[in-house]
Amino acid sequence: MSGALLALAGCASSGDATSILNADPPEKMYADADRLMSKGKFEDAARKFEDLDRSHPYSPEARRAIVLAAYAYYKAGKTPEAIASAERYTVMHPGTKDAPLAHHIIASSYFDDINTSNRDQAATRKALEQLKILKARYPDSTYANDADNRIRICEDTLAASEMEVGRYYMNQKNFVAAINRFKVVVSDYQTTAHVEEALMRLTESYMALGVTTEAQTAVAVLGHNFPQSKWYKDAYALLKSDGLAPAQSQDSWMTKAWKAVPKFSLGGPG
Repeated sequence: MSGALLALAGCASSGDATSILNADPPEKMYADADRLMSKGKFEDAARKFEDLDRSHPYSPEARRAIVLAAYAYYKAGKTPEAIASAERYTVMHPGTKDAPLAHHIIASSYFDDINTSNRDQAATRKALEQLKILKARYPDSTYANDADNRIRICEDTLAASEMEVGRYYMNQKNFVAAINRFKVVVSDYQTTAHVEEALMRLTESYMALGVTTEAQTAVAVLGHNFPQSKWYKDAYALLKSDGLAPAQSQDSWMTKAWKAVPKFSLGGPG
């Protein structure tokens, strides 16, 4: 009985070894996976590309199979798997021809998961990080132009989220917490449409706390950069109601954030 079991075990081991040795060549596996992709069977294609990488890790087809598995998973809506495969590629093969595609897949996976501004923005931050890497490392890639627009969307979404939380704190009269939120917008998202309101809200918050020097600087920055803004008109009127006028403080974080703020006229908005 034991001899029969050993014989069966021997046959099984021999069969396993034979199946490994008789694995399809990499070019056939690649063609099969590509054929599955063309039929829209993306998850099956992803698994076939992964099989290729495992079976023939040193073949020329294996390296590209990793990034194509990521792309296939992305098309299948399997974003965690897409991210994992693409990240593996960027670690193993940085700077190669398909590295921009790998970063694009990671960024796209996170970008597709962006929530509205009143929700958690972890995916937005991760998408922005990957998009900036893509732009910095591969500015001439076919994905760079698309990254520009997505970066703007990510930054606008993050700024909107900060503004929403900042306004909430203002309504609660927690002006220090509100200032911290508006400060992020003014420091990090100066190119978004939200920066004008952020400077106005900083003016209100600093005035409420009696920190008039910072309030005057906020209005000065707002007036210089957005002289036609309705937010500047409101901020200027708020200062004037307290007998104050826009004035730059060299020690203010806003002056440092905006690098060089020229001298201002004490006149109001036109």
